[in-house]
Amino acid sequence: MIIASAQFTAAPCAIEANAARMAGLVTEAGERGAALVVFPELALTGYELGATAAAVTPDDPRLTPVRDACRAAGVAAVVNCIAPGPTITSYVYGPDGALLTRYAKQHLTPNEQAAGFVAGGSDGRFTLDGITFALAICYDAHFPDLAARAATDGCAVLLASSLYGRGNGAAERMQIFPALAVDNALHVLLANHTGPAGPYDACGLSAIWAPDGSVLAEGPAQEEGLVLATVGQSLPSTELEVLRSAP
Repeated sequence: MIIASAQFTAAPCAIEANAARMAGLVTEAGERGAALVVFPELALTGYELGATAAAVTPDDPRLTPVRDACRAAGVAAVVNCIAPGPTITSYVYGPDGALLTRYAKQHLTPNEQAAGFVAGGSDGRFTLDGITFALAICYDAHFPDLAARAATDGCAVLLASSLYGRGNGAAERMQIFPALAVDNALHVLLANHTGPAGPYDACGLSAIWAPDGSVLAEGPAQEEGLVLATVGQSLPSTELEVLRSAP
């Protein structure tokens, strides 16, 4: 299966505009042969912790363009947003546009707690074309037990919707994600923002790692677009593609 990590610069609190951009990336992913595309943390609003009033439910009409794009392209999508609670949540839409599962971030940063977000209490899992996926959201990846549980549950791929900034954030991603892959024999996907994201300047570099910790595909630091690689129950083939869209 080909999976895609999508990075772009989200417009602050502009749900309709961001949903349209995401729908376009779902369509592009389908054209490139991907069965699944994953978006960064709070991609729907940008990383705007004060936007809790912008919480959306899975069937919110503002997400219709994304669901329609999934249905038209036959592509599943992991859409991270503010959900009622409020929680930082990934809605997973299947290739028919229907909700497959939802996952609320379990490990919140101090800033997220101060903004009133509530931690989730259960792990996220879904199966697509015979491959079982686990979900994580940014700071979750700093807690190795989450990935260990995914491996124990028979997951083959860990999908992390995240926000890492330039400098320390860029260094963290290279320490954390390859280690999660190696320690748990998982493929690991990171979907990151690029450019302004709330108070951060995101470093891009969305990537996909093999279970041996090697980089299968890595995106640019500043350009928007898709990063694609082939994954499966065992080590993927050497075929991979990095696709860059114009900003």
